[in-house]
Amino acid sequence: MELRVNRRALVGLGLVGALTASSFTLLKADPGTASSHREAPAIAGDPRNDNTDLYAFVSPDKADTVTLLANFIPFEEPNGGPNFYQFDTNSRYNIKIDSDGDALPNIVYQWTFRDEDRRGTDTFLYANGPVTSLGDENLLFRQRYTLRRITSGGVRTLVENGVVAPSNVGPASMPDYATLRAQSIKDLPGGGKAFAGQSDETFFADLRVFDLLYGGDLSEVGQDTFKGYNVHSLALQVPKDEVALKGDATRNPVIGVWSTVDKWSPKGYVQVSRLGQPLVNEVVLPAGLKDAFNSLSPSKDADVPAVVKRVTDPELPRLLEAVYGLKAPKTPRQDLVEIFLTGVAKANGPIKADLNSQILNKDAVRLRPSEMLRLNMAIAPSATPNRLGVLAGDLQGFPNGRRLGDDVIDIAVQAMAGAAQTGKLVDALATGDKVNGNDKPFGTRFPYIPLPGNTSVNAG
Repeated sequence: MELRVNRRALVGLGLVGALTASSFTLLKADPGTASSHREAPAIAGDPRNDNTDLYAFVSPDKADTVTLLANFIPFEEPNGGPNFYQFDTNSRYNIKIDSDGDALPNIVYQWTFRDEDRRGTDTFLYANGPVTSLGDENLLFRQRYTLRRITSGGVRTLVENGVVAPSNVGPASMPDYATLRAQSIKDLPGGGKAFAGQSDETFFADLRVFDLLYGGDLSEVGQDTFKGYNVHSLALQVPKDEVALKGDATRNPVIGVWSTVDKWSPKGYVQVSRLGQPLVNEVVLPAGLKDAFNSLSPSKDADVPAVVKRVTDPELPRLLEAVYGLKAPKTPRQDLVEIFLTGVAKANGPIKADLNSQILNKDAVRLRPSEMLRLNMAIAPSATPNRLGVLAGDLQGFPNGRRLGDDVIDIAVQAMAGAAQTGKLVDALATGDKVNGNDKPFGTRFPYIPLPGNTSVNAG
């Protein structure tokens, strides 16, 4: 099968064909390579390195900056003591930026961690009294981190010896957690900010989608599977020019973003997690490709026919037809190629707006199809955000980057059913999973993600 891409959006693909023996060799899974909400077999046993969600958006209160945020450790039960949750000190956590469209990172922001554990053999407690500051002696376990910015020009340390906001043990141990969060935010050289620590789980969805697509009759909807859980977050707010090609966000407003985790092994650091757009590994790729996909660089995506075919001929529309009788759109799905691999460009489909095609970057010289989260930083934050993003006419929403409030489950199902192809929503799926927002409001300032909860998920 040939994958044809409009030349306005992309230069030179033609890499799709039948699945060959060499493809199986390339896709052979290495132990421990996976990512997202437990959707890949290997990562299910390694939650500290499980990248659950990635967000990229123009900062709503500081429109000359962009905010990048990656979450880890799915389903953190707030009362999960006595050790609670922490980042892996044997791993490197990365947010990577492609500013010229060649699917290789031009900029890497990299976090590494070390533990300060003062519990010794005397106590099992995480905190042995009220913790009123990050330096409080009552806090018996804390993590520190180093944040580096890596480019072809070298490595620059942005934060050294930063303190991770601790797990929210409860009101007796941490009576004012908001203060601990505020103290953990670090100012960066050049006007940016950084945060590392526990947060509320902001992904909202009814995961009974995996029970034959909401029970086979849309009866299993309206239950936010993630309500009450926490995650660990890494967040950056940086000036747009800092991540734009040649430092010029006016000429080159489009960036591609993905996150990875490299874990130490006897062979050295091995990539065990990769995340760009939400739900790609969970819904687009079959079980046999999940681990292998997460060991790949985006620059390799177009070389793997099995991966590209899952975009041009996806499984979910066929399931919607089999379960609900919704006619699957004709293949190959050029609309999904734009969403997942190349970025959406004016006149390339029913969405008549330049959103995130790398062709917008005036100084870009190479373009390569690849799966990542693309953001056009020139599109200003919306005064009235719509949870359905671009499909509802809100061009600042997903798939133009991803905001905390974007309803990616409903957007993805609509897109798979053909909404991006026809330019209108599929009426039969209009109600979606009936989980339309997070249970906690988002903040108005960096890092925007809500504070972590301290009430047990099964509290009633």
